[in-house]
Amino acid sequence: MKTNLGITAVLLFAVSAVSIAASAPWYQWKSKLDGKLFCGQTKPGDGWIQDSGPYKDARCSTPGKPGE
Repeated sequence: MKTNLGITAVLLFAVSAVSIAASAPWYQWKSKLDGKLFCGQTKPGDGWIQDSGPYKDARCSTPGKPGE
């Protein structure tokens, strides 16, 4: 019985930790090759440089704060 209670407590803690986690910020990346812009959470490759950000959305239209 104590084992089931312990497992339940661990699972509830894990679920609650995930529910309060913030999403990763979005950044606008600029191509070194042709200057095209791309909005993403991670650098798309070596041919790209960070142009602006962070943003709160996938369209890079709502400014965010660093560390959000």
